[in-house]
Amino acid sequence: MADFENKVAFITGAAHGQGRACALALAKEGADIAAFDVAKKIEYPAYEFGTSDELESLKKEIEAMGRRCVACVGDVRDDKAVTAAVEKTIAELGKIDILFNNAGICAYATVDGMTDDEWNAMIDINLKGPMNVTRRVAPYMMKAKSGVIINNSSVMGLRGGNRLSHYTASKWGLTGLTKAWAIELAPYNIRVVSIHPTGVNTPMNDGLAAMEGMTPQEIAERSAGNLLPVPWVEPEDVANLVLWVASDKARYVTGSQLVLDAGLLSV
Repeated sequence: MADFENKVAFITGAAHGQGRACALALAKEGADIAAFDVAKKIEYPAYEFGTSDELESLKKEIEAMGRRCVACVGDVRDDKAVTAAVEKTIAELGKIDILFNNAGICAYATVDGMTDDEWNAMIDINLKGPMNVTRRVAPYMMKAKSGVIINNSSVMGLRGGNRLSHYTASKWGLTGLTKAWAIELAPYNIRVVSIHPTGVNTPMNDGLAAMEGMTPQEIAERSAGNLLPVPWVEPEDVANLVLWVASDKARYVTGSQLVLDAGLLSV
């Protein structure tokens, strides 16, 4: 029997990148998936997001594995859309065992040049978004007295980032939510963990480079923080960490910050 047989995972930002890799990895190990994504371009940042075609192809790929998949379009900032997606998941899949708060944005901005709209979008998507989703999912986990919540933070949730003050603030905030939720939800046997990747080879990485007028490789070389000789990690590396955190192998891991940084935070 696969490790996640009869488990249900709710994943935000699932259409491509890290969310898609985690959805496929969990499905391969037996889980049914609720895939939530905005599935369109939004006003900020100015790069491409997941699409409805990508979300539909993810659903088909998961169903081809013999697993069930509920695909929901919505913005994590929209509580009504989040609530509807969670309720649909419960109605069709019966429960939610794993929540991966993955949806997020990143963009560069100087402290003196950042607009209110840029600040608000970053905080609303990266911090309020996970709060919106978790407060709708948690009651079902509390009733079941079981669950795992994984928050996708960043190395910038443990350090500072140049021209990334709004992003850094949002990710530090998510680290704080992780610790607070771990305390609050432990009596219900719900574990809460944040993960902290270095740069990941995703469409977001490509979009950030394009906004800077550089190639992804040039951006990586400019950052030059990884100790291991790699410019970034792959979405599948993130998926492997999520699989471990969500599994019974990590059954006593909660309130922790797990780093996937190729050594970046060692210096």
